[in-house]
Amino acid sequence: MKKVTRRTAIVSTIGAGLALGAGCKSMGGNASRNLKRSVMYTDGKLDVAAVKKAYFAMFENFKYPVPDVLKTDEFWVSDFMQSDILKLGMGGIFWINETGTYATHGSKKYDGKFNEEKFGYLGHEIFLLPGQTLPEHSHSGGAEGYGPKMEAWQVRYGEVTFFGEYKGEGTEIPIGELPEAKRPWGYGQAWMKSKYAATRTAKSGKLYAQRDPEAWHGQVAGPDGAIVTEYATYHNHVMFSKPGMTFGSTGHA
Repeated sequence: MKKVTRRTAIVSTIGAGLALGAGCKSMGGNASRNLKRSVMYTDGKLDVAAVKKAYFAMFENFKYPVPDVLKTDEFWVSDFMQSDILKLGMGGIFWINETGTYATHGSKKYDGKFNEEKFGYLGHEIFLLPGQTLPEHSHSGGAEGYGPKMEAWQVRYGEVTFFGEYKGEGTEIPIGELPEAKRPWGYGQAWMKSKYAATRTAKSGKLYAQRDPEAWHGQVAGPDGAIVTEYATYHNHVMFSKPGMTFGSTGHA
């Protein structure tokens, strides 16, 4: 979808990984847990094909049914220009990221009291390799006139520790009380704003929600990686707490 900010920002990184579905079996089982950074980069440039191969190995391990669309450039990956994708990065696909006004959408027959008001909604899948962190970020409405993005996540496969600025649900604990392996990339740095964390598993099925508008937040996968479904309002503007961090992949324009 052309309006998707994340995909637009990194579309130039994905051409090399389009036909990986058939090749993922060679990695087998838990191969996504035994990766090396040197395999993920070639001459300082993120090897998108190698990264996608790792994700497909994880899908196979989870017995996740891979739809054909994940074998296209709709499936994107990013290391946020930090050259460390096994520790900090993600893969993803936007099933939908829809926006408009009620009066001008669909058949354009609506003439109710919300006629000229804007709406927006999103369906997104997040893919995280074992121990991989989706970095701390926040969402404002941006220049398009939409409010801050509100979102919730359901871990469909694996385990995720969510971290954030506030105790939005009241079940969180201080990040410092987590085992070191569950602490997010960047913890302890002066720029990091998050203080609390909560873990969710696919087995429990319990969602975790970002309830504070524009709050800083992120997530880190457990030892087998994770596949996370995101339910949210329109995704348009994202900011990172680490200075200079952007959506993109090292070595790609």
